[in-house]
Amino acid sequence: MKTPNGHMLRWKIAIQEYRGNMTILNKDGKIHKNSDGMSRFPLPNENENPPYVLEEDSLQISIEGISVIDLNRTFFEELRNSYTHNTNGRILCQLTAKDYKANSLVNSLDEIWKGSYDEEIFHLLDGIF
Repeated sequence: MKTPNGHMLRWKIAIQEYRGNMTILNKDGKIHKNSDGMSRFPLPNENENPPYVLEEDSLQISIEGISVIDLNRTFFEELRNSYTHNTNGRILCQLTAKDYKANSLVNSLDEIWKGSYDEEIFHLLDGIF
């Protein structure tokens, strides 16, 4: 952006944290038939609409509020492998990996696990609940 107006600059700052996880494509207005208001209604830089105002409160971060967790791959492998040693875990892996309910598998779960499965509490992502 050469000289962004306040509206577009605030939008750019707001989406910076997602920069590595998405791609933004610019489409000409003639091609982009369902354009949104943010890209088609720029506001001028004025006193009522400054480019960006950094609030003082956002700079004060308590050091206790920052934590970094770095888990080793072996931890996740051990977690996935632990499901094979637990009957209910093994059945839930089979059920959540499929797009359909196999009633015979659901009925073989213990009652407490069956109730939780019926409530759709379990979701499988990369082999981990």
